[in-house]
Amino acid sequence: MAKMKTMADCSDWGCDIHGRDAAQRVVSRRGFMKGGALALIGTSTIPAFLSRSVLAEVTTAAANKKKLVILFQRGAADGLNIVVPYKEKNYYAMRPSIAIQEKDVLDLNGFFGLHPSMAAFKPLYDQGHLAIIHAAGSPDTTRSHFDAQDYMESGTPGVKSTSDGWLNRALQSEVVTGKPSAFRAVALGTQVPRTLQGKLPAIAVNNLADFSVGGKGPQTSPISNAFQAMYDESTDTMLHGTGQETFEAVKMLKAADPAHYQPAPGVVYPNTPFGNSLKQVAQLLKANLGVEAAFSDIGGWDTHQNQGNINGQLANRLKEFSETIAAFWKDMGDDAENVTLVTMSEFGRTARQNGTGGTDHGHANVMFVLGGQVKGGKIYGRWPGLANEQLNEGRDLTVTTDFRRVLGEAAYNTLGARNLELVFPGAKVSSGEFLHFS
Repeated sequence: MAKMKTMADCSDWGCDIHGRDAAQRVVSRRGFMKGGALALIGTSTIPAFLSRSVLAEVTTAAANKKKLVILFQRGAADGLNIVVPYKEKNYYAMRPSIAIQEKDVLDLNGFFGLHPSMAAFKPLYDQGHLAIIHAAGSPDTTRSHFDAQDYMESGTPGVKSTSDGWLNRALQSEVVTGKPSAFRAVALGTQVPRTLQGKLPAIAVNNLADFSVGGKGPQTSPISNAFQAMYDESTDTMLHGTGQETFEAVKMLKAADPAHYQPAPGVVYPNTPFGNSLKQVAQLLKANLGVEAAFSDIGGWDTHQNQGNINGQLANRLKEFSETIAAFWKDMGDDAENVTLVTMSEFGRTARQNGTGGTDHGHANVMFVLGGQVKGGKIYGRWPGLANEQLNEGRDLTVTTDFRRVLGEAAYNTLGARNLELVFPGAKVSSGEFLHFS
């Protein structure tokens, strides 16, 4: 077995590896909480009423002011063509038509470089806001998208019986001294994702602009009445205890007109579902509603055929991905100092390209961590190498950093999740094993 490169081995290339009835049928209580379209409208003008309702419920979050955003790249992104080990000779031997040539990479440290379509990430890295963890992934070797995503979202690789998600447990492990906000955990989508399912209530928001409460028009009044009835009749502590105030708060905030939300000056999000999703995340975080954790995802990473190199389907996806995140960062302005954003994908791709100009399901991948408190401008983790004898099962980049170490550090430092055994049972994730990227 060939020796893995370590920090000491990397000195010559500078790597830091290291009516009402109908409305009630449409908007059920379960649908409201689990599936959906709850409009939380960002505004810089907080009515006095809110000081007595929503804001009174976010003592802990307001004191912390930190927010964790998790982005899932569904489909298994090709980490080797995202952060390219362009000094690895075998990289080019294994990828004759899809490799990113050294002249095209955006150099990071003399050994690794970004795919050229990720130019929006380079300033974030250079400014020290963006950290990269290469050769990260799950210890479970499944090549099933369904199983791998489930394991990473549950935070328990190899265990299919886990009923909740790691991010829900991370919020449970936070020390709460006051009454948490009803908006503490939010996902962009039609339903609460696996990552946020669990004891702590989470809300899914599909599109802020498509939903209003008690607005003008013939359709809004029945819906408003249906929500009102749910709150009045509910025995659910989440709805009955805070629901009326939350309902009223949303009514008060609707005047901000989310359809006409304007990002910060100079910020332009890609006009795509993912771009719109992250724009809404920014809107939610800036609304001062006590959001502590937000989740979104982006598909299109399963590049079995015609993956391309500096151009093609992967390049197009990377451009959208990086430009959206960069726009989000700029849109957050001064609030970015309190945000930590982490990206993840279920597994990487094979080191060798296949016969159809693509890559198949692999193992280790790359994760990005962006934030005001992040010690960026470095690549963390241990690089395993790409020599044939260093590959996992002779075909994939080997995992040297368990993804739970990355998520654990982010949850610990951002959310204040101290009970990491609750967050990642059996993983033995501890602060002593953090990569110290934040």
